[in-house]
Amino acid sequence: MYPNIGRSPMKNTIKSTKTNNMGQSLVKNYLHIVFSTKYRQELIHEPVEKELYAYLGSVCNTMECQPIKIGGYTDHIHILCMLSKKVALMNLVEKVKSHSSKWIKTMGEEYKNFYWQDGYGGFSVNPAEVDVVINYIAGQKEHHSKKSFQTEYRAFLKKYKVEYDEKYVWD
Repeated sequence: MYPNIGRSPMKNTIKSTKTNNMGQSLVKNYLHIVFSTKYRQELIHEPVEKELYAYLGSVCNTMECQPIKIGGYTDHIHILCMLSKKVALMNLVEKVKSHSSKWIKTMGEEYKNFYWQDGYGGFSVNPAEVDVVINYIAGQKEHHSKKSFQTEYRAFLKKYKVEYDEKYVWD
């Protein structure tokens, strides 16, 4: 029934004249990452806002996760990036949050108690919809004149069919 059990696996290999090169790993994962400040405190304002977005982008670049668009509002961040095939999403978010939190605390006394929320949302983006997400992130100020972060985040969870317990989403 199993004729090769107990035999050396090398005895049954087929010799080939081709070179046995490992195939190339081709990956293109667009991700939309969303997280807020701790307790959704409204701490992200000019002049630090644009510098913060640039800093978040530099951390993404360092992790080989090309940033495409970074923006947000006073209490949260949106990052659209290409997730590197070498990096786990949770590692990217951990580095982005920890490094940027340390950095922003150097920007003045008003930021000494700056923290990000513990959790985050990470959503895959269809390549055909990248421009839609770029425009969405660019329009955050206008968007949030009508809708809170919590309402926006719940809408993402519903759109992506993420099951959640409301009592564990916010901190």
